[in-house]
Amino acid sequence: MLLRKIPINLWNLVSPLVKTFDLMNPALGDHGLRVAYLSMRLAEELEWPAWRRREAAIAGALHDIGAFSLAERLDILEFETADQGTHARAGYILLRGFKPFERIAETVLHHHLLWRNGMGERVDGAPVPEGSHLVHLADRTAVLFRKNEPVLGQIPEIRASIRERSGAWFVPAYVDALLRLCDRDYIWMDISSGAMEDSLRHSLGMETIDTDMSEFVSFSRLLCRIIDFKSEFTATHSSGVAAVGRSLASLVGFSRQECQMFEIAAYLHDLGKMAVPSEILEKQDRLTPAEWRVMRTHAYYTYQILNPIEALNLVASWSSLHQERLDGSGYPFHVGEDDLPLGARIMAVADVFTGLTENRPYRKGMTREEALGVLHDMAAKRELDPSLVALLETHYGAILLAREEAQVQAVREYETFREELKGSPATN
Repeated sequence: MLLRKIPINLWNLVSPLVKTFDLMNPALGDHGLRVAYLSMRLAEELEWPAWRRREAAIAGALHDIGAFSLAERLDILEFETADQGTHARAGYILLRGFKPFERIAETVLHHHLLWRNGMGERVDGAPVPEGSHLVHLADRTAVLFRKNEPVLGQIPEIRASIRERSGAWFVPAYVDALLRLCDRDYIWMDISSGAMEDSLRHSLGMETIDTDMSEFVSFSRLLCRIIDFKSEFTATHSSGVAAVGRSLASLVGFSRQECQMFEIAAYLHDLGKMAVPSEILEKQDRLTPAEWRVMRTHAYYTYQILNPIEALNLVASWSSLHQERLDGSGYPFHVGEDDLPLGARIMAVADVFTGLTENRPYRKGMTREEALGVLHDMAAKRELDPSLVALLETHYGAILLAREEAQVQAVREYETFREELKGSPATN
């Protein structure tokens, strides 16, 4: 199927991301959805035009996308927080790479900026997006909720906490809008009952964007960075899998566009690791059984994130089945040889090969003989496709070089990302 343009429903793109992000720990609950919902309601109350309401809701949904570790994410839930500049800046750097999210990235950058009686209107002489201050108010309001108490009984305390910070922390006009919302029971019942997503979908669900294949590759690389930059241990992994997998896909006869689709799938194959704490991803010792069960969930969440995007059904199957094995021993769906598509088989070989041969901070990559020994053993057990392992062996040098070059470039991008994070945070 040739796709010159890929129509993407914005909420179908954003909703699975924020829900997966919130899955990292039960304590996080549905924080991202709450902030998205409150941002949307505040923008409506302020009579912002439709496009600004949509951007406020999306910024609210993605505002904490740059918080990589569990410790960072739990700190987010404290009303009086320490400096929040790092995760806001990380979110900005990550989101700005996708053109439809350029303005949203600016909003995310400043979403912890205090109003300070108007001094927060500008930073370094440049105007701060109004959406930043709106998301800040929605974010700080959302963390005041206590999940196990009746929501309407909490409204007086929330009202008082926000009102006393009007002017110092928050834009007074936005606080006034929130105080008016405090009198509308249905808004808070939406939050407590989990009905927020229906309202967000109704407001945002008709909005679509058309991306071409190259732009969507760019978007997939954005998401790849969100996955891989969680840890220096994995900072180049998906880029390596993409290079190896695209080489194999071309060798088996995939068309140019199919190879691009495969590249997208490879960049996104570990997207579900957004739900895995960095503390587990970075562990150098053998994972405990409990930690391994958490790690195994990532392939399922990759499927849940990508499946709603209709134009990417093929990508979703290749990505989410990368841990399946021909003998049915893989996870999460236990798909066997008869039902495992070629793209998923290629992804599995590319993933294993990259993991074996790439250097990690705690160990060197395997030699050719060592890596081929593991691959041949897995092929003999019908875990990996023997014909693909044989193809990789025949073209081993070229495929290894493609992986190395891609990962050298990824290292440069990671180092640039870390350097940019050292910039002055916009939080005060």
